[in-house]
Amino acid sequence: MKDLIENLLVQLGEDPTREGLRNTPERVEKSLKYLTSGYWENVEELVNDALFTDNYNEMVIVKDIEIFSLCEHHILPFFGRCHVAYIPNGKIIGLSKIPRLVDVFSKRLQVQERLTSQIAECIESVLNPQGVAVVIEAFHLCMTMRGVRKQNSNTTTSSMLGAFKENEVTRNEFLSLIQNPSNIRL
Repeated sequence: MKDLIENLLVQLGEDPTREGLRNTPERVEKSLKYLTSGYWENVEELVNDALFTDNYNEMVIVKDIEIFSLCEHHILPFFGRCHVAYIPNGKIIGLSKIPRLVDVFSKRLQVQERLTSQIAECIESVLNPQGVAVVIEAFHLCMTMRGVRKQNSNTTTSSMLGAFKENEVTRNEFLSLIQNPSNIRL
């Protein structure tokens, strides 16, 4: 990969041996491997022993999960917030596992629509809950830096499964709760 990046620099009209670029191929390689590390993550290993039997059957929401991903069309970043909810069906998951699952799918070349669905489908597969809801709000640098160049535009996507899709009251409760800013400050 280092040689490809060095060649890319040459194709862009740069001198990869100049002081500021000397270590750039190695840095870009490390960066790209980190930003796409979700391809090598195993969901079952990640969840591990973090599933617990419990009779709790109300909505569980983890909101404002920071996401960073790369648009598969331009390999430019998009970033924002992800909100995930589920209604347990005899099992709950350790709360820290939800942002970790979000990271697995965001650390891949993505489109926001697929990312939203993959997170919801994964949680549904792992937990078999009564329902899952995922909403992502993100800024896409491919829209702000090139192309249409709209600086303040953002994109919102949602995936509603089970009770969130079938029950308007449940769906509206979730949407209302993620709109309210958190008052918790640590």
